[in-house]
Amino acid sequence: MEHPENSEEFQGLQVNKGIVQPSSINPYLNPHRFKRREYTVEEIVNGLLKGDVTMLSQAITLVESMIPEHQEKAQQVIEKCLPYACSSVRIGISGVPGAGKSTSIDQFGLHVLERYGGKLAVLAIDPSSERSKGSILGDKTRMEKLAVHPKAFIRPSPSAGSLGGVARKTRETIILCEAAGYDKIFVETVGVGQSETACHSMVDFFLLLQVAGTGDELQGIKRGIMEISDAIVINKCDGDNVKRCEMAAQNFRNALHFFPMPESGWQRKVLTYSGFYGYGVKEIWEMIFGYFDFVKKNGYFDYRRHEQNKYWMYETIDNAIRNSFYNDPVIGNLLKTMEESVQNGEKTSFVAAHRLLDVYFDNLKSGF
Repeated sequence: MEHPENSEEFQGLQVNKGIVQPSSINPYLNPHRFKRREYTVEEIVNGLLKGDVTMLSQAITLVESMIPEHQEKAQQVIEKCLPYACSSVRIGISGVPGAGKSTSIDQFGLHVLERYGGKLAVLAIDPSSERSKGSILGDKTRMEKLAVHPKAFIRPSPSAGSLGGVARKTRETIILCEAAGYDKIFVETVGVGQSETACHSMVDFFLLLQVAGTGDELQGIKRGIMEISDAIVINKCDGDNVKRCEMAAQNFRNALHFFPMPESGWQRKVLTYSGFYGYGVKEIWEMIFGYFDFVKKNGYFDYRRHEQNKYWMYETIDNAIRNSFYNDPVIGNLLKTMEESVQNGEKTSFVAAHRLLDVYFDNLKSGF
């Protein structure tokens, strides 16, 4: 690089040449030293059945991976774990952001472990950024008691654009946790709206957390997440907020009268409690176990599990077709052309979409 200030015109000024900067990577570092060992399917399954937490974490990472080789290996693990699954009670916990879901899980989990024993797995779903696609995965920091409990396993996962308040692989993760011996599973959603209800399709009991001041009876009458909830709990019922919480609970009870009786025959309950002080946790668990006794006697518990299995079969088909469409090389080349046509106003979105679908299905027919 030339330095004009070193010319004769600028006597007395001189710029010394810099030295080559050393690499920020240690040249003596062996790149293969820290390479993670690849476990076989049999090793992963055996580790899960022994309750190995490290192996469970690696199995969940394998399930969540988007690499085709990992997905194929993960399906083999899940198939071998299926005979040991379906042995837990699955509880979904949802609510508006800030309703105290993480704090409530900490209280609920500690209570059920100390009083009823067993093992608890918490699958916390964290929202992913639409811009950076990243997630904080910090819900575990608000579960201070469960995080250090030897019988609890907490796994935060990013939603990764998946709707319904849960991650795409939450269903498979539940099977892995059950195979590892966890008889109680909590699924914490990202904080869903009235129409995002995918969590309901993978749990046995759906608990909706609310706070006082979220609306009147008309808001409660609206269908959606209210209609699929098995119970509603008004959180933060302490201090000066007790009267407001009791009034909100009564409003929700009045609103539930406008809802039809659920298929289970269970009359939805509305309770108040304090997640910060732990007031009312015992009553909530008595209500939850009362629900399980009720649905197991009338056969709805098994019926719901069967319906969920059928639902996820169709969901898997939809995801497979979607992936096949976008991974098709012909579609990949044509997709850019259609995008430009839509942006330039040459074609409408619907015409471009149907054109892409026609090409995709024609390729499938020719392949047969």
